[in-house]
Amino acid sequence: MSRVRTAVLISGRGSNLKALIEAGENPSFPAPIVLVISNAAEAPGLNYAAAAGIPVKIIPHGEFERRDQFDAAVDEELRSAKTEIVCLAGFMRLLTDEFVQKWHGRLINIHPSLLPSFKGVRVHERALAAGVRISGCTVHFVTPEMDSGPPIAQAAVPVHTEDDPDTLGARVLAAEHRLYPLALRMVAEGRVRLEGGKAVFSDCSSMDEMLINPRISRRSPLC
Repeated sequence: MSRVRTAVLISGRGSNLKALIEAGENPSFPAPIVLVISNAAEAPGLNYAAAAGIPVKIIPHGEFERRDQFDAAVDEELRSAKTEIVCLAGFMRLLTDEFVQKWHGRLINIHPSLLPSFKGVRVHERALAAGVRISGCTVHFVTPEMDSGPPIAQAAVPVHTEDDPDTLGARVLAAEHRLYPLALRMVAEGRVRLEGGKAVFSDCSSMDEMLINPRISRRSPLC
């Protein structure tokens, strides 16, 4: 089995990084993590990479006058590591259009809502204020417009009457840890690709996985 070299960009706690590292440690998983890059030297998630023996590069964004200079430094490290797929996992920097285009179809992100709902920040507060009964998370291809790339996989969780942003966030985060490795596997195996601005799936089983729910599995009507 061909394994696809994968890098992860983080800024903070790195819980999704941990889930991806653990998945990649299984020899049958097609996307081992070979590099972790952070724009924050004190990011707690770096400890997960160190514990797993994964190379780490710290590139403080404050050392660059322009975003494109920072992105060029990140790109250089990714290419030096022979990276094939890049995962954003709590990476709190907006990437330039040029960087996104360089990694077209090979750059994915996870967002704590069922996109296209609640793009941006303060997601759980906004979901609760809107009174939604279902929330969740989305792994999507990254395109130049923030949180607007086509979804690869989504998972739904219930919103309880007594929820606050912390309790809802914890429920969504648990779903994220299951969803991100699944979505990365699908991309690494070529079962989904970015084409014509859409996520194109190779077969119905891939579509089924895109619609996963912790309790429900159903066939997609699109197949």
